[in-house]
Amino acid sequence: MLLKENIPVKYIFGKIKKEVAMVAVYAILIAVIYNNFHFTRISIPIAVPTILGTVISLLLAFKSNQAYDRWWEARTIWGAIVNDTRTLTRQLLTFVDTPYGEAEQKAFCERVAKRQIAWCYSLSRHLRKQDPLFDLERLISAEDMEHIKKYDNIPLGLLELQGADLRNAFKLGWINEFQQIQIDETLVRFSNEMGGCERIKNTIFPATYSVYIHFSVLLFILLLPFGLIEFFGLVEIPLVIAIASSFFLIENMSIHLQDPFENKPTDTPTTTISRNIERDIKQMLKENFKHDEAQVGASYNKSKVFYIL
Repeated sequence: MLLKENIPVKYIFGKIKKEVAMVAVYAILIAVIYNNFHFTRISIPIAVPTILGTVISLLLAFKSNQAYDRWWEARTIWGAIVNDTRTLTRQLLTFVDTPYGEAEQKAFCERVAKRQIAWCYSLSRHLRKQDPLFDLERLISAEDMEHIKKYDNIPLGLLELQGADLRNAFKLGWINEFQQIQIDETLVRFSNEMGGCERIKNTIFPATYSVYIHFSVLLFILLLPFGLIEFFGLVEIPLVIAIASSFFLIENMSIHLQDPFENKPTDTPTTTISRNIERDIKQMLKENFKHDEAQVGASYNKSKVFYIL
């Protein structure tokens, strides 16, 4: 995720520098042919690229909206995960009542709450196709670690352990039937939220749609110098570069937003959210929380502009 509000121009145009360089060479070539070799018949009515550009603008706007909808849905789901994790911890602290004293009650609540923190970190890394077991040993027991290693879907294994602890607490009389139903509904929401993230991750944005728009943009840029050269002369070079840059930037923006779990600067900040969840839950458990980037596996970009979290 981009952490700085003022994104450097160098970073923005670094994403399209190759395309801009090719457009510049192409625009200069057309200007040289028109002015030095007097091939005046190569000009076309400016209405031709104007109409094509208008149509492409509408298509790009639609694609950008759809890409942002995917990104926003992912962010909304992770907002719900934050709320439900806090709810689960509150339910544990207020519902659970053991006959063995406060120490046993606290140990049970801590085990389940920290396992849920581990679930958040694991889901984040699972969606980004990283090691979902990374750094979980500080949050869950060795027995739990051995159990979830049997699963291809590690977050699913953690949810199963949560359900098992909930069943045992009910059988031991630590929670009543109503309380079990309430906590189980919270676990169901976690399962639904995980499924929602996986749906976004595994549903590929239609490739043909992106390809057709890209070829349309290229056609528009190829025609643009011929429509501007007659009216603007050499000034068509910076005009073509500026217009082409705008279209390329919008297209790239939609491409980056359409996949919110690819560990890119435009990602949903799942690691940051997980770290905030850990901070809140540990404070609810009356534990100290120490911010440690090494623990959450934050990676620092070489340009020192942003952290990818």
